[in-house]
Amino acid sequence: MTTVPSPLPYRVADTWAETSDTRSIELVQAGEGLSPFAPGQFAMIYAFGVGEVPISVSALRGRHGGLVHTVRAVGAVSTALYRLRPGDSVGLSGPYGTGWDLEAAAGHDVLVVAGGIGLAPLRPVVHTVLARPAEYGRLALLVGARTPVDLVFQDEIENWRGPARVEVTVDRPGPSWRGAVGVVTTLLDRLDLHPERTCALVCGPEVMMRHTARDLVTRGLAPHRVQVSLERNMRCATGHCGHCQLGPLLLCRDGPVVGYDRVADLLLVREL
Repeated sequence: MTTVPSPLPYRVADTWAETSDTRSIELVQAGEGLSPFAPGQFAMIYAFGVGEVPISVSALRGRHGGLVHTVRAVGAVSTALYRLRPGDSVGLSGPYGTGWDLEAAAGHDVLVVAGGIGLAPLRPVVHTVLARPAEYGRLALLVGARTPVDLVFQDEIENWRGPARVEVTVDRPGPSWRGAVGVVTTLLDRLDLHPERTCALVCGPEVMMRHTARDLVTRGLAPHRVQVSLERNMRCATGHCGHCQLGPLLLCRDGPVVGYDRVADLLLVREL
């Protein structure tokens, strides 16, 4: 079986809770470090004695200068990572895959649409655009979650209001929720969208990305100006094993970020 290159040792510098089942983990090198990551790329993180899993970076530079990954505990490996504490060690290899094409977005309004933990791979995009306001037009961020308590990066989202247009919706509101209710695509009606000068970056559940990308194209965005981040069962991370194949694409190599013009039809194919 094809495997990824041997992981390098990294130490957990810090962890903090995002939701009841999601934590952010900052990793610093414990020797030789990996090459720099770009927003949207992913690492293979190895939990010693458990296994490895692909996770996109959620910040390129954390509080201690390390890489940040945001992990939801849904399986054996992700649960082991969720339980890490400062001082623990993991193995890290990467960077893998394609990142968000921020060069193509330069000079354009940037629309970020995130569903659930899909905000994590898009968070470095928000950081980059806010840090370089002269290079981009207006920034708008649409965020959807199942419930209010499932929203990740809540404090940071509030800090983005002002320099960015931020709209948040949930599927199932609690008694204290005063925001929008419904799927994230309903927030598009709130925007003063200029399709001819907008680039959209979308990440979340695949059904959400499919509907969002289709709605954006219907509203006039060119398909190549809509980028989506796709997931399949990645195993080798180098394009050899074929587990992440989607039509002609191997998503660990040709993705995870892909233009909607390349995958509109492929998004109709369900993962086996």
